[in-house]
Amino acid sequence: MRITNQLAADAATYLSQQDERLAPIIARVGSCTIRPHTNYYQELIDSIISQQLSVKAASAIEQRFRDLFGGEFPSPEQILTKNLEELRAIGLSYAKGRYLQDLASRIMNGSVQFDHLDALDNAAVVAELTAVKGIGEWTAHMFLMFCMGRSDVLPVGDLGIRNGVGKLYDLGGSASPDDIRRIAAKNHWHPYESIASWYIWQSLDNKPAL
Repeated sequence: MRITNQLAADAATYLSQQDERLAPIIARVGSCTIRPHTNYYQELIDSIISQQLSVKAASAIEQRFRDLFGGEFPSPEQILTKNLEELRAIGLSYAKGRYLQDLASRIMNGSVQFDHLDALDNAAVVAELTAVKGIGEWTAHMFLMFCMGRSDVLPVGDLGIRNGVGKLYDLGGSASPDDIRRIAAKNHWHPYESIASWYIWQSLDNKPAL
């Protein structure tokens, strides 16, 4: 299911009834504000750029990235006109520069396409995206949640989710992926795992660095 205003409201009611730890957070912050969009290409480029960076640092590099192309978001063809040194000069690592070029090349040769992703289930989207260099499971999960608006994603590898679950459910430290799956099942988060995860981030007054 895709997250909409109505689905977010329904999820808030459902999760409040199912999970007593989430209920006060939901009461405090209201409905989840995730809303899907269809600019899949730009989302993946931005995700690669922002990996392992603070929101502030990622924003600065993303602006310099646009400036490198006259202030506009570049097409795959334009990205391939730049060499790694030019990409490195704006603050990207060599690895991220290679990842951007790999994605651009795959889009150009047709091995990465976006027009069929909506017809795929979550596992198939993850498999397709992680075939691209520099896109791992975490990035694929964030793409499913924040770009495609899928309501049923459980990002067990996200550090914020692991810390938030560990704190909220008194685990005495960071939760393991298995801990998160167990708590999600026990508290009946399905089919709203994405929204439950969003509330976990809110419990830390933290947002994923996308």
